[in-house]
Amino acid sequence: MLRALLDAAKSLFHPKIIVIVLWPMVLALIVWGVLAWVFWADWMQLLGGWVQPAQAYLNQHDFLWLASALTVALLLLLITPLALTTALFIAAVFAMPMLVRHVAERDFPALEKRHGGTFVGSVWNALAAVGVFIGLWLLSLPLWLLMGLGALVSLVLTAYLNQRLFRYDALAEHASAAEFDQLLERHSGGLYLLGLVLALLHFVPVLNLVSPVYTALAYIHYSLVKLQRLREQPLPVVA
Repeated sequence: MLRALLDAAKSLFHPKIIVIVLWPMVLALIVWGVLAWVFWADWMQLLGGWVQPAQAYLNQHDFLWLASALTVALLLLLITPLALTTALFIAAVFAMPMLVRHVAERDFPALEKRHGGTFVGSVWNALAAVGVFIGLWLLSLPLWLLMGLGALVSLVLTAYLNQRLFRYDALAEHASAAEFDQLLERHSGGLYLLGLVLALLHFVPVLNLVSPVYTALAYIHYSLVKLQRLREQPLPVVA
C-alpha cells in the first residue's frame, strides 16, 4: 500500500498527468457553482425551514446575521461533499483510461491486457457507487449533531466510495473477469484501507484539488501490482 501511494505521488508530477490533474475538481466546482447560482435562493429557503427553530432563537436575541450565516454554512457543508463526489465520478469514468494507459506503459509494459471490463461497466459501477454513497450520506446527516460522529461516518463512507469507484476501472483493461473476482476476494480489506487513507486527503484544503486524480493513480498502482503478482504465482499441480 505504501508503495502504491509513493508511486502514485511520482506519477502525479509527470508532465502528462499534470495536464489533467486539476480538471476533475475544477469541472465539478464549475458544475456546482452554476447549480448554486441558479438554485441558491430555493436551497436557502429549503434549509431555512430545517433550521427554523435555531433561527427563531437567534432572531429573538438580535443575532439575525448569525442565523443567516448558519444557513449559508449548512448549505456549503452540503455542497462540498457533493462537489467532491462529482470530481471523483469524473476522474473514475473519464480520466481513468488515460491514467491507466500512462501507468501501464511506464511501469507494467509486459502486463497482458485481458479486457475484463467495459466502458458501460465502468459507468454502471460509478453510478451505483455514487448512488449508494449519497443515500447513506443523506441518512447520516443527523449524526453531525452528535459531537463529530457525522465526520467519522463521512470518512468511512468516502473510503467506501474510493474503493468502489476506482477498483473496477484500475483493472478493467488488464484483468479478466475471473482475475478481478479473485483480486477482490483476496484484497478487499487492502482496497478499503487504501480508500480510507486517501479519504483523509479529500478533506484537506488545497490537497483536495488533486486528490481525485491522486486517488485514481494510487488504485491503479496498487491493483496492477496485485494483478502482476497473481499471475506470477505458480499454477496448482493437478494430480
